[in-house]
Amino acid sequence: MIKLVADENFDEDLLRGLLRRLPELNVVRVQDVNLAETPDPIILAWAAEQERILLTHDRNTVPDFAYDRVRAGQPMPGVFLVSDYMPKGQAIEELFLALHCLAPEDCKDQVHYFPL
Repeated sequence: MIKLVADENFDEDLLRGLLRRLPELNVVRVQDVNLAETPDPIILAWAAEQERILLTHDRNTVPDFAYDRVRAGQPMPGVFLVSDYMPKGQAIEELFLALHCLAPEDCKDQVHYFPL
């Protein structure tokens, strides 16, 4: 099953809704692992070490840093980039669907954008 890490600014309501739909989901927040206020490249490196896909709303920097890792031949388990303009119910449903349909290897070196 896919493991996730939610970045510092990921919507808590979305995270709670996703956990209600999928209580067995293995997800941590960067705040829970002492990575609050940590630069994106370090969070992506930690996510790679832990084999966790990053949940984020950050379109401005995360995709570039993620693909920098790929170009450098560094591991990048994936990013789920959720638009913060997306209705919360739709975001939860689309993430739920992705988590059921994708395997970790399907996400490797990829930034998946939501809405799908």
